[in-house]
Amino acid sequence: MTSKITVETCVRAPVAEVWRAYTTPEDIRQWNAASPDWHTTAATVDLREGGAFSSRMEAKDGSMGFDFAGTYTRIVPNQRIDYAFGERSATVEFIDQGDGGVLVRVSFDPENEFPLEQQREGWQAILDNFARHVQARR
Repeated sequence: MTSKITVETCVRAPVAEVWRAYTTPEDIRQWNAASPDWHTTAATVDLREGGAFSSRMEAKDGSMGFDFAGTYTRIVPNQRIDYAFGERSATVEFIDQGDGGVLVRVSFDPENEFPLEQQREGWQAILDNFARHVQARR
């Protein structure tokens, strides 16, 4: 299998606030979309090792949708989330930059259906939405 794809962004907020926005269903519904014509209509989070998560992502015109779901495999509060989804896995790191910013880095196993660059762009767009969401609340 191809090596992991990594995307990252810097969020200007305290790490506890960044963590909370990344792991709270109400927040996830607000930022979890790769483009303005998509949205997350439902999200559940059982934030513990072995706990499940799910986000229902749908095109706003109702033409298509899917569930992004999996199981948390490792949780280090305010630092790291590892999870499995299907046969793939991902790691989210929250790295306090010490200057009022947090580097959020997501590394994930690519899938075989879409080109790697398209996957990278989609995950980066979601992460950029996340950063805008957190910073807009400040």
